[in-house]
Amino acid sequence: MFMQGAYPVRSAESPLSASSLKNCSTKAALDRQPSVLGIDESLSPASLDSVVVPDPDAKCDKYISSSPINSADCLEADQLMQGVQTGELVNNLSGSPYIPVYVMLATGVVNNFCQLIDPEGVRQELSLLKSLHVDGIIVDCWMPSEVSSIILKVAMAFHEYGGNDSGVVLVSLPQWVLEIGKDNQDIFFTDREGRRNTECLSWGIDKERVLKGRTGIEVYFDFMRSFRAEFDDLFAEGLIAAVEIGLGASGELKYPSFSERNGWRYPGIGEFQCYDKYSQQSLLKAAKLRGHSLWGRGPDNAGHYNCRPHETGFFCERGDYDSYYGRFFLHWYAQSLIDHTDNILSLAALAFEETRIIVKIPAVYWWYKSRSHAAELTAGYCNPANQDGYSPVFEALKKHSVTVKFVCSGLQISCQENNEALADSEGLSWQVLNSAWDQGLAVAGQNAFPCFDREGFMRIVDTAKPRNDPDRRHFSFFAFQQTPNLVQRTLSFSELDYFIKCMHGEIPAEL
Repeated sequence: MFMQGAYPVRSAESPLSASSLKNCSTKAALDRQPSVLGIDESLSPASLDSVVVPDPDAKCDKYISSSPINSADCLEADQLMQGVQTGELVNNLSGSPYIPVYVMLATGVVNNFCQLIDPEGVRQELSLLKSLHVDGIIVDCWMPSEVSSIILKVAMAFHEYGGNDSGVVLVSLPQWVLEIGKDNQDIFFTDREGRRNTECLSWGIDKERVLKGRTGIEVYFDFMRSFRAEFDDLFAEGLIAAVEIGLGASGELKYPSFSERNGWRYPGIGEFQCYDKYSQQSLLKAAKLRGHSLWGRGPDNAGHYNCRPHETGFFCERGDYDSYYGRFFLHWYAQSLIDHTDNILSLAALAFEETRIIVKIPAVYWWYKSRSHAAELTAGYCNPANQDGYSPVFEALKKHSVTVKFVCSGLQISCQENNEALADSEGLSWQVLNSAWDQGLAVAGQNAFPCFDREGFMRIVDTAKPRNDPDRRHFSFFAFQQTPNLVQRTLSFSELDYFIKCMHGEIPAEL
């Protein structure tokens, strides 16, 4: 939930009443849309000849990325993402586009009873942020613990938070949902070994009445509708300027394929999450419609969470991912993500009408230089080297006029990491940002990791304001994620102040 923003909102003269929301019909909004994710049938199952993949044993400086950023035919793209060279002054940012900066408050500021844990501490932090001239704050709102409770407990976050090795506080799915899951574990995403992921509900139940007589999307809509009606005054006054809709794991548009609870560790490829009975029924139905009922199953050679692509028969060079079956399965898997997104955003438009809607896109940059892009495939983005997996997603998002918020790593990827994980965060950023901009979408950013030094902040500035972009495209706003450590936050405030001024276009930026 964004507070004190600059987006246009409903005027006080025409507030959205609770009664009008109660009369909203979900049927018209959920008429199935035609598939937007196509398969290029002109490509043979192993048409990878035009792709150059680096030898994993080669030195870092000899890598040739499969992404367009490093191709000889795309010098401008490479220039767009050039970072600051050591000892070299960067261009003066005075007079550059003004990018609003919102600061995300720590998740633990509110307890399970919707009470501020440390009101005086929050007041002091807000006062300090105001002195830094931030444009607003971002507050996470979570799903209610009781079905009948709507005040302050209704959330746009339809997923679990925390509970991994980071030691942060755990915010689980509502207890009433977990109770249903004890009797019907297929409401959760499931991997090939049958391990359930309680981080979020499977998209297979979007239209299945398994949640006390309601479907998954009806539950999401009820939460959004109740939230909008309960806080109508805040919407009318413009205090809530935009709403971010959680569409998957960590609130990002992706499958929960990188579950630390199930053993995943970076840079593992992750696992497909489609083995609950509802998703399997959908896959079998799609296979029968295609005329190949034997395709109605998940791949049996895709490895496990921590495999490397070359260790599997599915993701290896000329692997099954590019066979006729593999392309069918990946199309279905990615289309399920798009269908879920389309359904939820159609209902969000009914619930929030004129309020700006934001969708968060993940940065799955490891194995980006491999041919299969294995980690992106398990996350739901059909983006191997011979296909574009982001344009179909952004084409679907364009129908809803959302703002795309891309998660920027803000980290300098080491040569060793390039060697071990074939990672390319800049190549991924270039593809995602330009694909979204080409669709006419507004693009915002968020840092994936807390920043403490100027070098990290300036990498974010370079991504937010591409220096050599002839169209002068830039982020519409930036969401800054703070470290939960108060001491580290205090020490980095001076750098945060400098970062905000650079984003606002007020001072020259130099290292």
